[in-house]
Amino acid sequence: MTTPTSSTPADTSTAPDRNLALELVRVTEAAAIAGARWVGAGDKNTADGAAVDAMRSFMDTVRMNGTVVIGEGEKDEAPMLFNGESVGDGSGPDVDVAVDPIDGTRLTALGYNNALSVFAVAEKGSMYDPSAVFYMEKMVVGPEAADFVDLRLPVKQNIALVAKALGKPVSQVTVCVLERARHEPLVREIREAGARVKFIMDGDVAGAIAAARGAGVDMLLGTGGTPEGIIAACAVKATGGMLQGRLAPIDDAERQKALDAGHDLERVLTTDDLVTSDNCYFAATGITDGDLLRGVRYAGERIVTESIVMRSASGTVRLVEAEHRAEKWDRWTSA
Repeated sequence: MTTPTSSTPADTSTAPDRNLALELVRVTEAAAIAGARWVGAGDKNTADGAAVDAMRSFMDTVRMNGTVVIGEGEKDEAPMLFNGESVGDGSGPDVDVAVDPIDGTRLTALGYNNALSVFAVAEKGSMYDPSAVFYMEKMVVGPEAADFVDLRLPVKQNIALVAKALGKPVSQVTVCVLERARHEPLVREIREAGARVKFIMDGDVAGAIAAARGAGVDMLLGTGGTPEGIIAACAVKATGGMLQGRLAPIDDAERQKALDAGHDLERVLTTDDLVTSDNCYFAATGITDGDLLRGVRYAGERIVTESIVMRSASGTVRLVEAEHRAEKWDRWTSA
């Protein structure tokens, strides 16, 4: 029996260690490969179900004692990773888990860009509880502008601050926005400020990370999912960028639920509010091609994946390209 030393962590460690990062990417690779079988097939529920099944199977091999705090709602007859579900092999640290087997199910079904499988882990109790407020107003920028912008400022002023921080004219600033009717006034403000708009159909986790890393866009603005905001915060922490959010209840009932839970709806939540731990991990694998990652590709008897793995404690961002023997994945890729 091996006696733990300073270089051999004991099994009772309460914090996730650096070796967890590459375990997580195995999980997102599995979900992406399973979901990619259904790219362009027009059936988002089947694609999501395949990704969920693969993610759950691989997640239960990860050395952690995890609880899903950002999942896919309450458990029912459909396959899903539900809030409160225990995941991992139970032998490692106690952690909060945030998952989205497919961020962009519609993108997958229609064969559009930017569908990802995502998985985030942080120390237990460190992920924000939105109390069933499903949407939030968001702003994401990279490290250069992180200390200058503020969600409470006018859109035009924030764009000018980003341009100044990046050392380029406003006309070269590109803002990522979800293509939704609710964002028509926001889009007008961005264009009147002189900046450019890049629309995404779905998948604002990918948009947030792209903004935080300066991967084709300079900032993300608009209202999107609160769970996606918390997942993205785990990644943004590793980049040195900034995510700010403000809860946006969709109706009076949701507003009252938020107030009853003690939320201040005027409060601007920072990256550190959304994930308080400085030791969190994020992994994502591309399902379809996008600005952030290439999608799953098939090359004869090989399946090729591209992933990104991040750890906030060290500020490390790794790009991982992997080849998988197709015959080993028949369980997940057969029709």
